[in-house]
Amino acid sequence: MAEDIPFDRRFDALPGVVEEVALGVRRVLAPNPGPFTFTGTCTYIVGRGEVAIIDPGPDDASHVAAVLAAVSGERVTHLMLTHTHRDHSGALAALQAATGAPTYAEGPHRAARPLHAEETPALDSAGDRAFLPDVALADGARVEGTGWTLTALATPGHTANHMAFVLEQAGAIFVGDHVMGWSTTVVAPPDGSMNDYIESLHRLGERPETVYLPGHGNVIAQGPAFVERFLRHRQSRETAILRALERGPRSIPDIVRAIYFGLDPRLAGAAGLSTLAHLEDLVERGDVLTEGPALRTGLYRLP
Repeated sequence: MAEDIPFDRRFDALPGVVEEVALGVRRVLAPNPGPFTFTGTCTYIVGRGEVAIIDPGPDDASHVAAVLAAVSGERVTHLMLTHTHRDHSGALAALQAATGAPTYAEGPHRAARPLHAEETPALDSAGDRAFLPDVALADGARVEGTGWTLTALATPGHTANHMAFVLEQAGAIFVGDHVMGWSTTVVAPPDGSMNDYIESLHRLGERPETVYLPGHGNVIAQGPAFVERFLRHRQSRETAILRALERGPRSIPDIVRAIYFGLDPRLAGAAGLSTLAHLEDLVERGDVLTEGPALRTGLYRLP
């Protein structure tokens, strides 16, 4: 169903190698490939001389050493997070200890909604629940350094505290995991919210910046066009769920089998959570019915 999205999976960056990827922006790839991280997490360095580091990456000694080597002779003035999944924040403590720079982010890791009875966060091990930013950024806040300005853009959906950063000097946006060129984004309740995610896609797509710098994978050169394709994909996924339910009540595993073709078995859990995210939205709108709140174990039917 995502075949109409022109994914770029030819990303050949090497871990630990510093590359300039946009005006005033360097990238260091972390060595943490996987089904959710693609070839690894992208850590970005903004500016020269006095710099900001965006998304320090995983808790990996070789990656920390590579980032510190990349800024050797420079002063790190800001450590910034798009969100608090550990593949983005794990190296934060080591980099802060080495640089003394304060941390900037939207806020702590949290669920997108209150938990239902006996429910636990779906991706609990992925969330850095110990993190508290030194400086909490409100939507629209400006962070300034030598020769650069970053504007905070709240983009909840993948996580409740997801935040993009607009680099005015380069006409670019650090989009974290909200938009990626290699895959669709996991939206997993209760950590994430499909309604929030779609609203944030609209918000990104309405901006003039065209260059997106994602948390995983290559630079996206035509960001708003990608956003349009992702919005169409989510609409198609919703339509497929409704068509599956036309055959009668179904559980989430039944729906996943009906609408995901050629799914990597390692991603079956994520597909179920993404389906749950869509169902939460559909149930809230009254387009789908279930007993009680929308749950992973629920049975779903059309009105």
